[in-house]
Order: sequence, then C-alpha cells, then structure tokens
Amino acid sequence: MRIFSGIQPTGSLHIGNYFGAIKQWVDLQDKNDCLFCIVDLHAITSPYEIKEFESKVLEKAIVYLSAGINPEKAIMFVQSKVKEHTELCWLLNSITPLGELQRMTQYKEKSLKQKKKECAGLLNYPILMAADILLYNTDIVPVGEDQKQHVELARDIAKRFNHLFGETFTLPQAQLPKQGARIMSISNPKEKMSKSGAPENYISLFDSPKDIRKKIKSAVTDTEKTIKYNKTKKPGISNLLTIYSLLSDKKIRDIEDEMKDKSYKEFKESLAELIVLKLEPFRKKREELLSREVYVREILKKGEEKASVIAQSKINEVKNKMGLYS
Repeated sequence: MRIFSGIQPTGSLHIGNYFGAIKQWVDLQDKNDCLFCIVDLHAITSPYEIKEFESKVLEKAIVYLSAGINPEKAIMFVQSKVKEHTELCWLLNSITPLGELQRMTQYKEKSLKQKKKECAGLLNYPILMAADILLYNTDIVPVGEDQKQHVELARDIAKRFNHLFGETFTLPQAQLPKQGARIMSISNPKEKMSKSGAPENYISLFDSPKDIRKKIKSAVTDTEKTIKYNKTKKPGISNLLTIYSLLSDKKIRDIEDEMKDKSYKEFKESLAELIVLKLEPFRKKREELLSREVYVREILKKGEEKASVIAQSKINEVKNKMGLYS
C-alpha cells in the first residue's frame, strides 16, 4: 500500500500529534511504501517568522526521526523541494468548486481567527493537500480526526478528475487511529490539544521531566473525586485516562480499577511519571540528532530525489490527460 502523510514545521509536536499521526506512520512503515513530508507550503498560509522558518523545517525532520521514522524504510522530504506539489495544486484548482472549499471546517475556524490577515491560500489549503496526496497515488492517509474532511475532499477531487479526463488518480482513504484520534487540551478539555496554543495546553514530545510534572499537576479535572471515564460529564479526567491508556497499552477500565482507591493527585503523579518514562527515548534521540545536521540534511535530500521521480511521472500523466502542451 502507498502511504502519504505530513505535518507543518511550525509549533511543538505534542502527544496528540504523535498518537493521531506519527505513531501510525511508525507502525505502517515496515510493510508499506511510505512517504512522510514536512509540509512547509501549508505553513505559510498563516503568519510565521521568516528568519526561523528554515531551522523549524530541519527541526521537524529531527522530530520525525526521533519519533521513530526510519529513512531506510520511508521516504522523508520537504514539500517545497518537490515543485510538482504546487503544479498539481494549480491544475486541481481548475476542477474544484469554490463552495466545497468554503464548507471546510478548518477554513471556517482559521478564517475567523485570522480575520484581516486571511489569505487566499487559507481557502485553497485543502487543494494543496489533495495535490500532496494524489501526486503519489496514495492509498492510505494516516491522520488525526481534524484532517479527515480534507482527505475526503481529496478523494472527491480524484473522482471528479477521473470522470473528466479518464482514470488517473488512486482514490485515497483516511486512516484514523482506533484510539487517540482526538486528544484534548489538558488546560481546557473541551478543546483539541493544539501545538499552536499556549504551552500549558499540551505535552510536547520533548518537554523536560520537570515541565511534564508541572503541566500534569495543573491539568484540569473536575470537582468530583472518582477516577472514572465519562467524556460528557468528566471531560478532564477522561482525557487524562485516554492519555494514560495510550501510553501504558492498558484498557481504560483496567486503569480505573487500579486507581479506584487513589486520589486525583495520586493519579496525576502516576500519569506524569509514565509520560516522563515513555518520552525519554524521544528526548535522547533528539539530543543526538541536533548535533548531526549534515546527516539530517542528507536524509531530506535523498528523500527529495526519490519523491521527485514519482511526482514527475505523475504530473506528466496528468498534463497529458488534460491536453496541455507537451
């Protein structure tokens, strides 16, 4: 199966990103044909620091490697280095109804936040994502719940193109994790954990043990004292139980049984130590790679070359199907 997915280089990668996407990548790379991209072109649709941007891209590559992506098993590259992404995006623009873009949930949410800074790229973001996916004849796109709608649009665009110009694109499917598709903020469990939010909102993959303990200690729970999962009535403790379950590979009901005589304070202390333990290998790997920039750049260069071969072949096929001058 061909697998494609990507994450923007901005913000700190947190445990929600890991369980929503990257853990799936790591699990899929052994038996599938995988491409994992740093989607820098998507990131420039929102305000960003120009001087820091290149270092952020390199840092995200280090994150991928630290979290378990193996460059011997998967193609890892930077989106803007493969020009066919933007070329296919323009071609797909010509067959995508404006109304479909305006209905995208993320567009509605981000346009409200950006208001006067809103750009056309924010509206066209899903078409570029469709180009990312369709360019490689992708079968499966492992994503978090918030990106599922975009993958469905990519599938609709592929169907429309195939109908208009003949069979060209594979119809992709989103793959969500069975558990952990939507990890909530630890400071506001009614909102999704977001790397663009305040640091107290999320647990970064590379937070220090001190910061992890501090964040979990202050994590929102409720006025009750029972450690029970109830997403509606007890969103805070339910979110923490989900995180505990994902990190320990234990069922939530088993954790409830273990903690039935424990206080929230004791539960949080146990969870904090579990997070510290599980994230330690990520921190160590990242520290090692930070001193090996040349090695990381070589991985990205080789990935770019491999991805470009696939992308060039597909864009030539698309242009030929559309009757463009060759």
